[in-house]
Amino acid sequence: MSHVVGIDLGTTHSLVAALDSAGRPNLLTNRLGQRLTPSVVGLDAEGRLHVGESARAQLLVHPERTIAEVKRRMGRDLPVMLGDRRYSPTEISALILRALREDAERALGGTVTEAVVTVPAYFSDAQRQATKDAGELAGLKVERLLNEPTAAALAYGVNHLDAEQYVLVYDLGGGTFDVSVLEMFQGVLDVKASAGNNQLGGSDFDQSLAAWLGAEFERAHGVSLAGNLAAQVRLKAAAEAAKIALTSVEATPVIVPFLAPGRGGTPASLEVEVTRARFEALISDLVRSTLEPMESALKDAKLAKKSIAEVVLVGGSSRVPLVRRLVAEYFGREPRDGVHPDEAVALGAALQAGLKTGAVSAAHGIMITDVCPFTLGVEVQASVGRERV
Repeated sequence: MSHVVGIDLGTTHSLVAALDSAGRPNLLTNRLGQRLTPSVVGLDAEGRLHVGESARAQLLVHPERTIAEVKRRMGRDLPVMLGDRRYSPTEISALILRALREDAERALGGTVTEAVVTVPAYFSDAQRQATKDAGELAGLKVERLLNEPTAAALAYGVNHLDAEQYVLVYDLGGGTFDVSVLEMFQGVLDVKASAGNNQLGGSDFDQSLAAWLGAEFERAHGVSLAGNLAAQVRLKAAAEAAKIALTSVEATPVIVPFLAPGRGGTPASLEVEVTRARFEALISDLVRSTLEPMESALKDAKLAKKSIAEVVLVGGSSRVPLVRRLVAEYFGREPRDGVHPDEAVALGAALQAGLKTGAVSAAHGIMITDVCPFTLGVEVQASVGRERV
């Protein structure tokens, strides 16, 4: 039996979901029994390619043979080197999609040949085409590329079919940011406007904190980590762990043993405490930069802030307390907690897959209309005699 799945191809993690026999979307687990698969690809010493947790573990010790956050390179002519092997970003994404497809087949007990794959609303045409090409390389027919905030709104809206309201979806993931304004009425999700930044996400928060940690190491030991790739990768991993801890505590220790040679060549470690206030000061400008796309989307939708009935936060980076506080201050109320930040996009993609196959009936369920997030041009040419002008 062949199945159609929904895939959230994320910058830091990816997920796959499918409808059950009752038409409900469910996340599928990978071979390790986990729902989230790291979007990391690595080449081991024997020349074998790894995807997911094993590749992420290798990133700390062999960064020259490992690639993460390839989503940010999609649609650009930037080769990826894993050791002495050269890949395109599309080929790396295809490896991730193939691993997700194989995990889905294992979980569903059948073949998977088609998928709805999500992309940031502000992905360009070249980035979208590269994503579709990656799906085909992975052995998948990409039924549709679905905008991530629209997918999240679908996951939210399926439980609010009777509502008539305007909803704003704030989607801050590991590497991209999108905001969409939607109107819901009689089971219809009508996307009014989208805006965003496909080069902004939680990875930038990690990098800001990692740079501060590097400066603290240099201040303590008199040694710069610039050019030390292995140390920088370990710093960013430590920064990510601290960011996650600071969502629930006011301060956390960061200890990275034997980070780099210190004065005299003896191994030096990083030991420092990071407070939430310090972290928020480092990322404040990045978080505040999300206000402009929100205002742009509202303006394009011709709506005032007070017209928005619900604000839905999705994407793992929306858990950062400063993000939630900024959105609450902007709208004058707390955002909605009705969807899982990590899972909503994949679940929405599975629902869209059901709409495409008929497993979910638009007549008795939900229907989506979306907008084109980028400018379309029209080329006009005329002929005068034998000359084109």
